[in-house]
Amino acid sequence: MAIGCGFWEYNVGSKFRIYLSWESYISSNSRTGAIQMGLLVFLSYVILLNTVVPISLYISIEFIRLLQSKWIDWDNNMYYEPDNIQAQARTASLNEELGQIEYIFSDKTGTLTQNIMTFKKCSIRGKFYGDISNENKDNKRTTDELQAIKFIEQDNNFVWYDRTLIDDIEKNENNDINHFFTLLALCHTVVSEEQDDKIIYQAQSPDENALVTAARIFGFAFLNRTQSSIKVRFRNKIETYDLLNILDFNNYRKRMSVIVRKHGQIILYCKGADSVIHERLDPSEKNIMALTHEHLHKVASEGLRTLCLAWKELTAVDYENWAKKFKKATTSMERREEKIDKLYEEIEKNMKLLGMTAIEDKLQDGVPQCIERLTEAEIKIWMLTGDKIETAENIGFSCQLLTDDMIIKRIDVETEEDVTIELNRFRIELIEKIEQLFNIHIDNQNKRLNWKNLGINEYKFNQHTNKKINIENFQGFSLLITGHALVHALSDQLKIKFLELATMCKAVICCRVTPLQKSQIVELIVKHDKIITLAIGDGANDVSMIQKAHIGIGISGQEGRQAVLASDYSIGQFRYLERLLLVHGRWSYIRISKFLRYFFYKNFAFTFCQFWFALYCGFSAQTIFDAFFVTCYNIFFTTCPVLVLGVLDQDISANHSISKPHLYIVGQKDKLFNRKIFVECALHGLISSCIIFFFSYLCILSSIEPSGVVLSDFQTFGFMVATILVIVVNLENALEMWYWTGIYIFILLGTILLHFLFHFIMYSTLLRITFKINYPYVGIFQVALKSGTFWFTLLLICTILLLPVIGREFFRIRFMPNEIDKARLIQKFGIHKKQTTKNQIDPRQRQRSLSIRSTGSGYAFSQKKGWGPMITSGTLRTKSASRSDSRQNHKQ
Repeated sequence: MAIGCGFWEYNVGSKFRIYLSWESYISSNSRTGAIQMGLLVFLSYVILLNTVVPISLYISIEFIRLLQSKWIDWDNNMYYEPDNIQAQARTASLNEELGQIEYIFSDKTGTLTQNIMTFKKCSIRGKFYGDISNENKDNKRTTDELQAIKFIEQDNNFVWYDRTLIDDIEKNENNDINHFFTLLALCHTVVSEEQDDKIIYQAQSPDENALVTAARIFGFAFLNRTQSSIKVRFRNKIETYDLLNILDFNNYRKRMSVIVRKHGQIILYCKGADSVIHERLDPSEKNIMALTHEHLHKVASEGLRTLCLAWKELTAVDYENWAKKFKKATTSMERREEKIDKLYEEIEKNMKLLGMTAIEDKLQDGVPQCIERLTEAEIKIWMLTGDKIETAENIGFSCQLLTDDMIIKRIDVETEEDVTIELNRFRIELIEKIEQLFNIHIDNQNKRLNWKNLGINEYKFNQHTNKKINIENFQGFSLLITGHALVHALSDQLKIKFLELATMCKAVICCRVTPLQKSQIVELIVKHDKIITLAIGDGANDVSMIQKAHIGIGISGQEGRQAVLASDYSIGQFRYLERLLLVHGRWSYIRISKFLRYFFYKNFAFTFCQFWFALYCGFSAQTIFDAFFVTCYNIFFTTCPVLVLGVLDQDISANHSISKPHLYIVGQKDKLFNRKIFVECALHGLISSCIIFFFSYLCILSSIEPSGVVLSDFQTFGFMVATILVIVVNLENALEMWYWTGIYIFILLGTILLHFLFHFIMYSTLLRITFKINYPYVGIFQVALKSGTFWFTLLLICTILLLPVIGREFFRIRFMPNEIDKARLIQKFGIHKKQTTKNQIDPRQRQRSLSIRSTGSGYAFSQKKGWGPMITSGTLRTKSASRSDSRQNHKQ
């Protein structure tokens, strides 16, 4: 436009300087003066045309996001009453991204499960306790048919049905049982506290709390500790053990031990993962370990977390020799940790197996249904957990992350060479299965595999598979990989191959992973696939993962608030994630998309009117509109209706949104606002401005009222264009709005009336008389509204612009409806589609299938290293112990 101004000034304007003189600082030379005028007009048009992206756009978006966040805060359907936890949006800038999630990375313990551990079953020297068999049938009775045993020291979370163990304890004939529960009462880092004559345990991990609580209920109660002793109550008799050493837990050792002394007898008690305990047993324990392994497989198939228990009696001479070397190692200034670990290994060998424990960590309510709906929304869920692969696999089946119709690949190797072999083998198997089922041939097998490039929707395999071949009802691939294998899979040499295969899977479960590995996995997806990711967890070990993902969700659970404080949103239970994404996330994405589409449309229509007028004013940067109208257009005359659209609009209700997860795909594919739609908005605004400007111009070009008033003056024309523009864009907003309410109708009509009221006051003669100003628009309002030409032009242009939009939408909904249109019609007319019920697997059949699939146990040990030294150094002490010590010192 500045160039156009330069040409006009050079060819036309320079010849009429006697009538329209240039400024004194402009050169009198026609060419130089024209160039100077063009540069000045360029700056003027920068100011005049900045309405394409006005400052009100940023303010409006932030206002909409703020209120969208408040809808999350105020949603009582995401209120977790037992813990009094309300969903909270801790940021207001990511609401629309909640509607575009493609990958969810989830912790297991405390996120998918309740993180409330309960002692369920155990095996003591080959005898299994916890299962109750029917006397007449060879099957187990359900808990509904049983009556729980009542204990003297009952715990709310502890339920036990097997009378056999109680009888064996009361008989007091089996010394192995005494050793078993003595170990549970002594081998831990739990701290006790007395409250109202009750013992309250403060444990670092819920697992330890469950084990110590179970021992107390069965009559082996831990009372308190000092840095050198442990006081217990066994069979109503209080005893004190000398605490000689605590061999602390760490992720490498996967076990902990204590060395205690009682009546001159020195005993080492050890508990840990079955694999590490098995390696340190005496060769004579081979048969017992084999029997215990069967029990481990059995409880692992039920998703229980397990530990193995072992013990060893030490001679005084052996212990004294070891203790001297251990003391020397702890004071060493070089390689201290290495020396200590070596001494741990030296004494923790040739042990006798006591048995195993099985702890239940139940799934949270609604987790399977939530995961099923999120999967239907084409969201991939990866479970990143510190548990063993068997426990994670069975939890995966319990929460429907894995199904029996999936091809499951397990990678549980430790060397880089083995990991490479397993990944290559999996890739070959994957290609062969795809070619077999989908009747296609992959020409370039070195190219990265991608379902989209293959033209296959992995969530609708039945549409693509060969029905004669796919008799197994193939539902996709899943990958289970351990932390040891991930060390190599995430290396620079293998990470792209791992990414390729993992993204071809519907579900991925990473087991025994560290917090660092969790963040590396999320970073790998974010960096290479350029998609919106979400991470959800409840503990401090999930913080790095939460911070790496685009959106972090913290669950307020048993492990504190570290995850919540590092997150963008917090919820009370995992099941609320489906409402957060499928309702709030989807609505937020739709609202922001429609807001941006409409906002750019109305501003393009406004700005292009200025452009058309420039053709008639020599590109002089003269505005067609009144200066007050230019100021108020984006503040008062068009903003309120679009704000209501961005805050209140919804296509279908919340319940329908949850029941139709496939509607979420719109946000993932960014169908509602992208480059194509932006261009369409610009063209729509261009066409609207063209019709508004030129039809108004033609209608009043030679228009004279019967009273003799000429309407073709500049002020009347500008007011007519402004008025028609305001009415048209607000009616366009009404057509964009799906959810009409009384509030919206009031604001829509009020905005249009405000335009008329504003100009009635501004253009009245009363204003001129009161303020003694010579305003060129005075009287224009009355003249225009009394004119039939004005109303005819308004009606004509509204019909020309709005009728095609209405017709297009009618035709599209009638003949080419999209998924949202179908869902709205179903909701409006109460049409309910028949839901296809999935084949229900008999629980006993599922139990058998899981038992076959499981080849190991789940490892229940979630505490961190460092508590042992704190206890033995006296840093960590119980309150009751401290009080007793102070009383003894006072007596002395």
